[in-house]
Amino acid sequence: MNQRSFILAGFDAGQTSCRCRLSLWQNGALQRLGEGSGPGVSHLDAADAEERFRTAIRSSLNSARREWTQRLGLDPNDAEPITAAAIGASGIEAGTPLQARGRALLASELHLPETRCLATGDERTALRGAFPDQAGIVLISGTGMIVVGRDAHGREHRCGGWGWRLDGAGSAFDIGHHALQLSVRMADGRASQSTLRERLWSALGCRSATDLKALVVSPGHGVADQASLAPLVDEAAAQGDQAARTILQQSASALAEATAATAKALNLKSPSLGARGGALKHLPVFRQLVNAAVDELLPGSEWQSSGGDACDGALTCALELAGLRPH
Repeated sequence: MNQRSFILAGFDAGQTSCRCRLSLWQNGALQRLGEGSGPGVSHLDAADAEERFRTAIRSSLNSARREWTQRLGLDPNDAEPITAAAIGASGIEAGTPLQARGRALLASELHLPETRCLATGDERTALRGAFPDQAGIVLISGTGMIVVGRDAHGREHRCGGWGWRLDGAGSAFDIGHHALQLSVRMADGRASQSTLRERLWSALGCRSATDLKALVVSPGHGVADQASLAPLVDEAAAQGDQAARTILQQSASALAEATAATAKALNLKSPSLGARGGALKHLPVFRQLVNAAVDELLPGSEWQSSGGDACDGALTCALELAGLRPH
């Protein structure tokens, strides 16, 4: 089998964007061919969600194929067909009808049999990428948040990830949303003024709380828009704004609590940890506060600097679907 070659596709589909990584399996190893990105997905029960799901797959795959074929001087139409594919997508729960729908959509877009496709939550592919065969916990904080872990026997547990309407604590949305809430309290005189309100309102083009209210209820304003404010909060905290730092601390504590609950459920005393998602990657003050909060609740735990990402995890799943890697 190692003498044959296969093309595999791994997708990481979050609420903000979707990435596709194409890899070649040959001689017992994966070789990266190309990577591309496209728009994000929404929960499959939301309006227009299936079309968004298809668009995310199609756009990111076409982008990855272009990178691959342009590098080799090939026509994209001459690219070898995909053997198996897996997607980790926001909002898909294992063992639910949504998982079957996601798999059917992926198979349809890639013209593959469903037996060669897998759709699962993006937290599961992130876990497989960070810890392919060993115990560990992954903290994911981007537009949304979730913590997922696995013990040495393959038993998994998750905390959070129930959507912004129920539980977004520890996410970029949580940070941006609470900052906006604080800004109107500042405008009312219910909270002390700081540079944070001016920073936020200037970025949004608002002069008053009335302007802000009109903006957030407008049809085009959504979760990602409020999540995009998180870097402004982090910058304000870095420059000494205590109100901004308090918001970050609350969100960091929530993420650490979810991590500790996951470790307890799996009986992991000093687990290996992986950090994933834009908030943990691009918000330095927030990341420092998360590290400190986790260290307090889980002394002796170790952050893993290496390990793959969610696309790597999806490719691992695709390998198993193709029968190229033992389960």
